Amino acid sequence: MLPETAHGPARLFIAGDSSACTREFSRAPMTGWGQVLPLFFTPDVEIVNCARAGASSRTFAERGRLAWILDQLRPGDHLLVSFGLIDHKPEKELHTEPFADYQRYLRLFVDGARDRGAHPVLISPHERCTWDDHGNLRHVIRPYPMAMAELAEQTATPYVDLYTQSLQWWEQLGPQGTRALFTYLAPGQYPNYPDGLEDSTHLLPDGAVACARFIAHSLAGRGIVPPHWVTRLDVEHFPPEALGWLDDATHAALTRARTMGTGATL
Repeated sequence: MLPETAHGPARLFIAGDSSACTREFSRAPMTGWGQVLPLFFTPDVEIVNCARAGASSRTFAERGRLAWILDQLRPGDHLLVSFGLIDHKPEKELHTEPFADYQRYLRLFVDGARDRGAHPVLISPHERCTWDDHGNLRHVIRPYPMAMAELAEQTATPYVDLYTQSLQWWEQLGPQGTRALFTYLAPGQYPNYPDGLEDSTHLLPDGAVACARFIAHSLAGRGIVPPHWVTRLDVEHFPPEALGWLDDATHAALTRARTMGTGATL
């Protein structure tokens, strides 16, 4: 029997930033958790990943990307919402204050989904890979998961605490072990980054798969989605061809299409 709701096949939409977005082949091995989330769902569950690199909750809402999702939603769909890594940035056009406009923008996602009979889910972002000189993990974005958790309680919205889970993982792995999950690349290690890369925000496949596995397990284990939608939680490794990178033309076309905004939008 195919996974479905009363209104058609099961669908999960993802609204988020670069930590969740699907990456192009030209950016591999950089990987978003939303890109690999389908690995843990049966093929009949449609996952529509609308997460956008460089988007905060503010720009995603103001530049038409939320409007596009709300126009697509039908009763019984799920909307997974994950922002914070870009909201933390200081640029005025991106930044939100955690317990003020960040919560106000998140509420647009929650209320918009419910108004259409869909099910919102708030998912906190993972922490960055940043450590002090004594080997202590810095809690750079902590106010945003705190604000998201508060809003989830106020609105009775399911909340998946990826942030706290990431703290446990990163602290267990330590600085070097955690760096191995992020895009710290040596010169010449990957063709897409001939000069190397030191990126404390974006994940490599192993890190993205770990986050996606945790999210899928949480969704099914807590009954947020029917457990039979979720599969392969016990599979440790997936081949590169299963990881969902898109060719650049397809990626660009989807980026342009999934917005109700005009012009160049984040």
